[in-house]
Formats: sequence, structure tokens, C-alpha cells
Amino acid sequence: MTDRTDLSDILSAAAVLPDLRVPTKKAALQAMCARAAALTGIDERRILETVMERERLGSTGFGGGVAIPHGKIAGLKSVFGLFARSGVPLDYGAIDDQPVELMFLLLAPEGAGADHLKALARVSRAFRDRALVEKLKGSTSADAHYAMLTGSGGQASQAA
Repeated sequence: MTDRTDLSDILSAAAVLPDLRVPTKKAALQAMCARAAALTGIDERRILETVMERERLGSTGFGGGVAIPHGKIAGLKSVFGLFARSGVPLDYGAIDDQPVELMFLLLAPEGAGADHLKALARVSRAFRDRALVEKLKGSTSADAHYAMLTGSGGQASQAA
């Protein structure tokens, strides 16, 4: 595989929110969980409660303006990802105390231990690529974001 980033097995084009305009971390998570519910058929409140429960254990903001909220959901059929770029930097309580602009919601079936951890590692690795992060922050195009995160844009994921 020549592309550094290929999350196409967990991210669909419909699961990209390129310019989320919300004032708070909670509002961002609510908007992301609402879209996730629409795409997965899982109850929105259940998704939000799972994600918020994980956030109470410690912020999923891992630095550099990026957060990866995640959780396991009963009834989910496969690992599911949703990407959002905030139109305004959010106070997220990240480990580096920097505001968050990029969020990748990762949901996994309840019994998906190894698959969940592998997906989390792949997403984390993708967002450690500073060039990718800067390109994602600088774009408000859902198509461009999807191409960058899936390697489907040819040069989008290869350009430095």
C-alpha cells in the first residue's frame, strides 16, 4: 500500500463533517453522535452516553489539536469512524492543553477487543502525521477530507 493513510474500511464519505460550527466540546460530541446514529441506526443517546463515559475517564484529546473520542457499542455490526473538523478551536481538555480542531469518533462493537484497539492505533498513527493534520485543518471540503483520510485522492495523502 503506497498511501500512508487508508481508513476507508471504517470511514465513509457520509461520515465526514468538514466545518462543524459548535461552541463547546460537548456540542461537538453531540453533533458527531447524532450523525453516527443516523449512519449506524444505533440510538443517539446510547452513543453519546458511551462517548461521554469514556471522556470522564480522561480526555481523548491527545494533542496537536486532535481528539479521538471512542467507545464500544452493543448492537454495532462493525468498527465505525466519523471525522469532524471544528470551524473554531474547542477547549477539549487535551493532554497538551491546546484547543482541538480535528476529531475522529471511533465506535466498535461491544466484543471487538482487538479490532477496536487496531483501529484506534491506525487512527492515532494517521493523526500523528503533522502534514496530514495541517492539511485537514486547512480544508473545509468534505471530499478533500475523505480523500486525505482514505488515500483515495491520489496525491492528497502523498503530498507533503
